[in-house]
Amino acid sequence: MSNLQTIPARKGMAARVAKGQCIKIVNTHGAQIVDTWAFSTHDLTEFLSMEHMRAYLDKVIPGEGDVLVSNRRRPILTFAKDTSPGVHDTLIAACDIYRYIGLGITEYHDNCQDNMYAAMSTLGYKAPECPSPLNLWMNTPATGNTIEWLPPKSSPGDYVILKAEMDCIVAMSACPQDIVPINGEQCTPTEAHFEVYTP
Repeated sequence: MSNLQTIPARKGMAARVAKGQCIKIVNTHGAQIVDTWAFSTHDLTEFLSMEHMRAYLDKVIPGEGDVLVSNRRRPILTFAKDTSPGVHDTLIAACDIYRYIGLGITEYHDNCQDNMYAAMSTLGYKAPECPSPLNLWMNTPATGNTIEWLPPKSSPGDYVILKAEMDCIVAMSACPQDIVPINGEQCTPTEAHFEVYTP
């Protein structure tokens, strides 16, 4: 595997991943959240669903070997490998312009929802909605009835490998959040990298 592509800081990318192929997503600098979606290539109304996945796994955070399912409760990805401590998020919606308005931003701010739509469009697809993403490396534990917004526990070069269980489009956003410290204490989004390959 040596054909890494860049997910630019604050922006999104998408890739076609055929059934049986894998996508490796790399936290290049160690503190970057990557919002991740998967849509069935043959029907964009079927997509990776955090709500259905949690019920399927009886878990809040997936780990190595776990099958991730679609909103039709069919396998769409398998969480094949994770070199990080395994802290990810499945509860928080993708940031959008309204999130930043709520945080006091008055001008346009890059956001994961727009990044997902833009990334899909580069491959000629129009996503019918923005599902809740798999927020790789996002450290937002829910303790009791409170959510904390903490820096990632990942390290530079940590990666996950997701195996496609159906033909799908995987969209990724290098989260542009720079107000709360989910992209590290410096609140500075960075680029990440990915690679699609046949094992």
